[in-house]
Formats: sequence, structure tokens, C-alpha cells
Amino acid sequence: MKALAEAAVDAALGAGASYADARAVSLRRQYVVTKNGNVDDLSDTESEGIGVRVLVDGAWGFAGSGRLDESAARDAALRAAEFARAAPGRHQTHLAPVEAHTGVYRTPLERDPFSVPLTEKIDLCLRAEEGMRHDEVKVTVAMIRAQHEHKVLVSSEGTNVEQEIYECGGGIDAYASSDDVSQVRSYPSQHSGVSGQGGWEYVEELGLDREAPRVGEQASALLRAPACPPGRTTIVLSPEQAVMQVHESVGHPTELDRVYGTEAAYAGTSFLSPDDLGSLRYGSERMNITADSTTPGGLGTFSFDDEGVPAAREAIVEGGMLRGFLSSRQTAAQLGAGRGGSMRADGWARMPLVRMTNLHLEPGEGSFEELLADVDDGLYLETNKSWSIDDKRLNFQFGTQVAWEIKDGKLGRMLRDATYTGVTPVFWGKLDAVAGPEEWTLFGLTNCGKGQPGQEAHVSHGAAHARFRDVEVGVSA
Repeated sequence: MKALAEAAVDAALGAGASYADARAVSLRRQYVVTKNGNVDDLSDTESEGIGVRVLVDGAWGFAGSGRLDESAARDAALRAAEFARAAPGRHQTHLAPVEAHTGVYRTPLERDPFSVPLTEKIDLCLRAEEGMRHDEVKVTVAMIRAQHEHKVLVSSEGTNVEQEIYECGGGIDAYASSDDVSQVRSYPSQHSGVSGQGGWEYVEELGLDREAPRVGEQASALLRAPACPPGRTTIVLSPEQAVMQVHESVGHPTELDRVYGTEAAYAGTSFLSPDDLGSLRYGSERMNITADSTTPGGLGTFSFDDEGVPAAREAIVEGGMLRGFLSSRQTAAQLGAGRGGSMRADGWARMPLVRMTNLHLEPGEGSFEELLADVDDGLYLETNKSWSIDDKRLNFQFGTQVAWEIKDGKLGRMLRDATYTGVTPVFWGKLDAVAGPEEWTLFGLTNCGKGQPGQEAHVSHGAAHARFRDVEVGVSA
């Protein structure tokens, strides 16, 4: 793969490119899904190829090939150069400087997930399903996934890096219904569970079969729970819901290509402007958001992004003030600040885009119980169920699978169909407490969509329980 990437870069330079990089990628993905006691989906797919990106006369060109041989690599480079020359108009593209790097990165793991027999994976799913069964639970689903990506990046500036990344994850869902009411409970998250970078030990630590009885019981209990009443109140978000809030209302709007309006597919643009850097109050002084591609176990963890920029930990929001953007080398040069480091591609056949890596709400202090103790009347919201946000990432509404009343600092009765709504900087301005490091949890998502043609990114977010005052709740979904 290294020799093929080098050949592609050499061909691109020979075709007149002022800059070129080539990524050779081999990717394997496996899914095991059971539903109502039967195997519902079993897939094991592999893909390999090379993608070549070039700058010719200031314009980008990209082409790829699904064949990993020298002829295909050179042909992809020549086609990329032709595409760049065909771009209409005059172009000027500047890249933030980066030192040439060489190196190898491999996910630390104890047990290769692809060495685990399918029978063991299916058995775990079926045990988890059995644990969720309840009189009113009509559908049970369990899922386990694994991924191995091996990629080599070579650039005309001397970067030559190799990375092997392993992912594992899983989740369970219990769907209950009675008369005209239907409810769902999930663990650890509704949206294909959660994943992390690591081996089979990550799935074992999730304890899907251990948590299954609680999930089934709560799905059934929600059928008899009263609906969340409308009003304005104090809310406490679970870590899982807090990371969804971070993803949608901080992650996407701070992607610098969206800020400049050069990317709008899937998730829209942004309410932010380049001039907001260092001056815009994003939230309260309790709000601290970092982008950290060095987080152990994160799906956005690597040694180098897909432009060869080394991993780092950087402030995005600090004390409520906007301090940084997620950027590429090109958008960082355009802004005159930053270095890039957030460029990632979905496989070999796609050009890298600015994507979230690992974006975290940093912990504050105190326990979950201490956050609750300072609430006379409010709601605790757990496990994301739905979300809606406008194309500027400004006005939003979230729904959760379950809520509990908070009365005199204690959790009270269960509520169903809970929603809350807000305007991004106004909402974050209401943040008045985040629990401490002992409550901080990392969640990995595999369904973040962006671009056209569409790409899916795997990203992780960490958060602890977070408390917001004077929030509108109970509005119609």
C-alpha cells in the first residue's frame, strides 16, 4: 500500500500537480443483528482501494480506484489532475503549513474482534434479547459491530504514515406497546448502540445481557407513565443526551467549511461567522468544549488526520467563549488561525471533509446526586430518542426516551414523551453545572452524515450530567 501511494503521488506531480496526497485503504466491517430471538442480519464486507487528491492551478481534483495495483494508482492520479484542470474559473488555494511526518499507529486492543467466533456474538445477542422479554415488550433487538481499517497516507510534502484502527460496539432495544401507546428503551443509546476504538473487550464491558432486564422493564413501565407536561423548568441531561446536544449544537456549527458556506449537505451551514472567533459568547462560564483526537478509546482518535496533521487536544469553547473551529489546512489558512487536524474521509472513494474527531463537554465538579440536590422542581432526561435542528444549527428540539421528575432534590415518578427546545447560544447560556470527572462518560456514534456524495463519520463525545435552568419542555414532537 505504501508503494502504491508513493507511485500515485509521483504520477500526480508528473501531471503538473503542485500538491498531491494518496490514501490506500483496506476496510472490513461486520454486523450481527438479532430480532425477536432470530438472526436478522449477518454481514461481513471488505473493501480496498486508493484515493488521490491533487491541486492543479489552485483547483482541487480527486479520483479513486478499487484496484490496489500500480497501474490503477497512477491512473487515479492522472484522472484527479484532469478533473482539477476542468474546474471552471480561477482558483487560489492555500494550505496551513504542516511538518512532514512518518509513523505507525495501531489501536491498542486485547482481543481482535474478528477472531471472536460468530456463534459467540450471536449467543450474546440472544442472551440480551432474552433478558429484555416482558409481557408488553413486543419487539427486542440486539446488535454487535466490528470494524478494521488499515490505511496509508503519502503526500508530496513528505508525509508517510500508516494507521490500523479497530472498532467494536453494540446495543439493545426493547419496543413495548399497549392499546394506542408505544414506547422504546435502549442501552447504551438508541442509535445503533455505542462503539469505541478497541477490541472485543469493549463489547464485553458494555454488559448488554446484564442491562437487558432493566431495559425491558422500563420499556413496559413507560406505557403507564404520564406524558411530560409542558412548561419551563430546570433540566438535568444524562451524559448520553448531553453528548447529542454537543454533537448537534456545537460540533456541526463549528466545522469551518460550514461556517464559510462551502459545505451545506446533510446538516446545513452554521450560525457562526469567522469573526466570532475569540469574541462570541457561546454559553455560560461552565461551558468548556474540547476537540481531542488523542482520547483513549475514541472513534475520532488517530495519530494523523487524512491530511497528515498530527493529533492534538484543542479548545473549541472555553469558559463559554468561542476559541476554535474544527478545520482543514485550507480553511485554517483562510481563517488565519489554527492548523487543521479535522479532515477525515469515509473510505478510499471519498475526498476528506472537515469532520468532528472526539468533541467533549469537559467535566465540572460534584456527583449526579449533588446536581439533583440543588433542584427543587425539574426534570431528569435520559437517552436520546429524536432530534430536530435548523440548517444554521440554531433552533432545536430534542426528545428523550424517558424522563423523571425531580422533586426536592430527588428523582420522582417516570414520565414519557419528554421533549425540550431552545436556541443554541441561549440554551448553553443556561448551563449552570456539569458533574465531575467521576461521572464523565465517552460515547461513540457511527451515523454522523455529511457531504454529497454522502459520507458517514465515526465520532466520540464525552460528557457528564449537565444542568440547565429555565428551559422549555413538553412541547409537541
